[in-house]
Amino acid sequence: MATLTPAESGEFIVKNAKFLKVNEDGIKSFVKEVIAGIQSKVIDVDNFSQHEHHPKPTDPHAPNWIFLIDTLNFCFWTPGDATKWKVNEQTGYFSLCAAINRALKEGIDITNPSYYSKITLGELEKILRSDDGQTKAPLLPERVQCLHEVGQVLLEKYEGNFENCVKACNNSAVALLKLVTDEFPCFRDEATFNGKRVSLYKRAQILVGDLWACYRGEGLGRFDDIEKITMFADYRVPQVLVHFKTLEYTDELMDVLKSDKIMENGCPEEVEIRGASIYIVERLKDLVTEELKANHPDISTKNVNAVLLDHFLWDYRRKHASELEYIPFHKSISVYY
Repeated sequence: MATLTPAESGEFIVKNAKFLKVNEDGIKSFVKEVIAGIQSKVIDVDNFSQHEHHPKPTDPHAPNWIFLIDTLNFCFWTPGDATKWKVNEQTGYFSLCAAINRALKEGIDITNPSYYSKITLGELEKILRSDDGQTKAPLLPERVQCLHEVGQVLLEKYEGNFENCVKACNNSAVALLKLVTDEFPCFRDEATFNGKRVSLYKRAQILVGDLWACYRGEGLGRFDDIEKITMFADYRVPQVLVHFKTLEYTDELMDVLKSDKIMENGCPEEVEIRGASIYIVERLKDLVTEELKANHPDISTKNVNAVLLDHFLWDYRRKHASELEYIPFHKSISVYY
């Protein structure tokens, strides 16, 4: 069975959804918010490298750092009122970045696949130790397994350097996405939905997006088809999409979400939420581009892509976390996001 691309998957999932609906008027209203974000430079490719935890494009370790981070970039949510995993007072994704940067400062060769392809559970636990010394990072055994898997492939086929994977793709984001999902099974984020094989590829696409953002679309980060990458379907961005009335859940789905029930990765409800997120951001991208060309000829459309729109939505969720708590998010224990 052929697998639909993430963009095709989003469209197919929305057309066949039973637990939610997409609100076209909500998407049209949201266009103004996005254009304001572009004008104020809240939506800007420079924001990635300016973040204190992210590498600069001049850092020779940057490609392997990004690959390592995105290999481990999954499942940071905490059930119920359990203590959050924190590193250097950061939570979630940024606690992972802080832990990896701390390990590098301590002289641990953590971005080298020769090291992490053989890493032990105890070593990773120590690298990802929390501020309180008690709380463990979620899914530690699964993280070790992912590191062993990707590390061995890099050593066997790419001379232990992720940069060689990127160079093999000749400035094509689609080719790199295919290489990553073909070569590294832990990035192969797919499901069967309504009789078709769909792909969501959150971590594989974020990997491409992070390279593009780190190098500001130049050099190693130059992808001539970056517009083919969709947003990174996770469990937090949908809160923003619901908040802005672009996405609406049925009462049945809302009850499931409010119950804090763990959703099986690949179940219809979970696939619908993630697929609708992709579809909405694709629509938003198209509408923003149309609006800029028609009414704002002075604003370039080159940065109107799903990578930057996802950064904007994800940052919005973090900045307005307490305000958005009224919208429950789906919870799934998965290595895919």
